[in-house]
Amino acid sequence: MRKWLMLAFSIVVLDQISKQVILASLGLGERLAVVSGLFDLTLAFNPGAAFSFLADAGGWQRHFFTLLAFVISGGIVWLLKKHADEPRFCLQLALILGGALGNAIDRVAYGHVVDFILVYYRNWYYPAFNLADSAICIGVALMLFDGLLHRDKKEHA
Repeated sequence: MRKWLMLAFSIVVLDQISKQVILASLGLGERLAVVSGLFDLTLAFNPGAAFSFLADAGGWQRHFFTLLAFVISGGIVWLLKKHADEPRFCLQLALILGGALGNAIDRVAYGHVVDFILVYYRNWYYPAFNLADSAICIGVALMLFDGLLHRDKKEHA
């Protein structure tokens, strides 16, 4: 379990360092082209959840999402302990744990999540996100893929 907690901790540290660099380098809404026409760094604040869900809810969502992140994190630690002999599952959980805690730290410290990665093409923009969001998405995607893979094996057995 220790290596999975260290992975989650590493994600939190990288996430927080990257956010500090962006906060020190860019003003709110400022953009820095990395790959012109596809990928910029920008500073954006998200008081809501994914895709700014409940961003305009009046402030209660900050506490709700913070509490939710800590409750889910506790559940993930329990699952890591319970499934210590399942490395793929533990990897998925560790990625989600690191991302959840990285964004929870932002909510506690700033009242919003700091986002800075902007992917776009012409008039299409994906909502700005951060390393914590990426870790969560990768963990969930691996979990879904793993679930589909195992379901297919059961169906063909």
